[in-house]
Amino acid sequence: MKSLSLPIRYGLVTSAVLIAYFLVLALFNNHIHPVFSFFNAVIAACGIFEAIRLNKLENPEAFSYGEGFKTGIITGFVATLLFTIFFLFYATEFNKEFLPELLKAIRGGLDADVGMITFVVFIMGVATTVISTLTIMQLFKK
Repeated sequence: MKSLSLPIRYGLVTSAVLIAYFLVLALFNNHIHPVFSFFNAVIAACGIFEAIRLNKLENPEAFSYGEGFKTGIITGFVATLLFTIFFLFYATEFNKEFLPELLKAIRGGLDADVGMITFVVFIMGVATTVISTLTIMQLFKK
C-alpha cells in the first residue's frame, strides 16, 4: 500500500491542476476550443515526471524501470479518472450548454451525447498517460 500512496497523491494533485486549468479556460470561454486541451498533456506529463522522480529519490536501490512505469501509469490514471468525473459533472450539471458549444466549435455540431464525449476525454487521458510515462521513463532508466 505504501508504494501506491505516492502515485495516488500525485494523481490527485495533477487532477486538481487539470481541473483548475479547465476552469480558468472556462472563465474566458476558451474551454470550448479543443486546441487548449493540448496543454493538458504538459500538465499530466509534469505530474507523472515528479511522481517518478520522487519515487526514484525515495527508493534509489529498489527503483527499476517497471517500478517507475507503474508509478507513472497509476499517477496518470488517477488524474485522468478524477478529471473525467469532473468533466462529466461539469457538462451535465454545471454548464449544460457546454457540450453543444464544444461540438459546434469542433465540427459545426456533430451529433454526439455526453457519454461518448466523456469516453473520448477518458481515452485521451489514458493515451496521454501511457505516452508520457514511456517517454519520461527514458530519462530514468539505467
